[in-house]
Amino acid sequence: MTVAESENLRRRLAELPDPHTGTSLGETDALRGVGVDGDRAAIEIRLGYPARSWHAELAAQVRAAATSVPGIREATVTVESKVAAHRVQKDLGPLPEVKNIIAVASGKGGVGKSTTAVNLALALQAEGATVGILDADIYGPSIPAMLGLQGRPESPDGKTIEPKRGHGLQAMSIGLLIDQDTPMIWRGPMVTQALQQLLNDTRWQGLDYLVIDLPPGTGDIQLTLAQRVPVSGAVIVTTPQDIATLDARKALQMFARVEVPVLGIVENMAVHVCSNCGHAEHVFGAGGGERMAAQYGVPLLGSLPLDIRIREMADAGAPTVAAAPDSDPARAYLAIARRTAARLALQARNRRIAFPNIVVQNT
Repeated sequence: MTVAESENLRRRLAELPDPHTGTSLGETDALRGVGVDGDRAAIEIRLGYPARSWHAELAAQVRAAATSVPGIREATVTVESKVAAHRVQKDLGPLPEVKNIIAVASGKGGVGKSTTAVNLALALQAEGATVGILDADIYGPSIPAMLGLQGRPESPDGKTIEPKRGHGLQAMSIGLLIDQDTPMIWRGPMVTQALQQLLNDTRWQGLDYLVIDLPPGTGDIQLTLAQRVPVSGAVIVTTPQDIATLDARKALQMFARVEVPVLGIVENMAVHVCSNCGHAEHVFGAGGGERMAAQYGVPLLGSLPLDIRIREMADAGAPTVAAAPDSDPARAYLAIARRTAARLALQARNRRIAFPNIVVQNT
């Protein structure tokens, strides 16, 4: 094969689209290696986000594209993912053992944000990442119940705490440190201090992503996280209802003002399909999330159904992605997770975590 033909092969592969980033493999530098030996090609693809369930399909697409190039009869394709740390707000450095923090927010309660957050975390894990989840709702923690967690976390040194494990996730919540029926009657400064302690004193271990489930609104906790916690990106959860999107816009604007990129919008409870007759009905309206995404120039990461199984599984401590990984709702969460991580992969990398500090001393 001539040099020109080899370049033609590389150019053809670089043009292949990545549906999760909205760009091509060449634009994201995913095409890591192309070797040609006679009529055989060896191709290496490295994605910047976890997408284990898509690797085989992508490999087949690359193989088909390669063998369509004149002179290539056979192609061996390897696909892998490698998650990097991405840029956070200025003047903030990354947390030890945490590459990226993704905040999941909503403008109001009742839109299924916590359910979305925990299934997003589980979906990122299912796609091959190491993931943790922090329950930042001090007044109404729900993550322990959703993950079926019980008992207090251990503290090996009396200062730091080990995260609990639920369905493979590293998890921390104020709900693990107090009795279930104890109300948190705290003012704002105590709440924000508690959040920072939960974040900084937990012994997270090698996380690609830490998903933070924020309480609804744009109050003390949200501002503390946006200004003092190194967040790589945010996801906004809303229902299609106009009243929900009005409040969700406030959450989106808050992150924009503190220079945290909004990775996209998740439209929850978009449609209800009757389990008896199959009739589909938009209980909370239609297209609200899509209109909001278009207005602010951010992606609609996906739409989720109003499905009784999602609620039942979360209440039972086994969320959909863990309990029914082959179900339609679980596949929707997986697609949202891939798009979320892919959008983050397009952001600039955090060089402060890429290299160790080097100190030169005179001896």
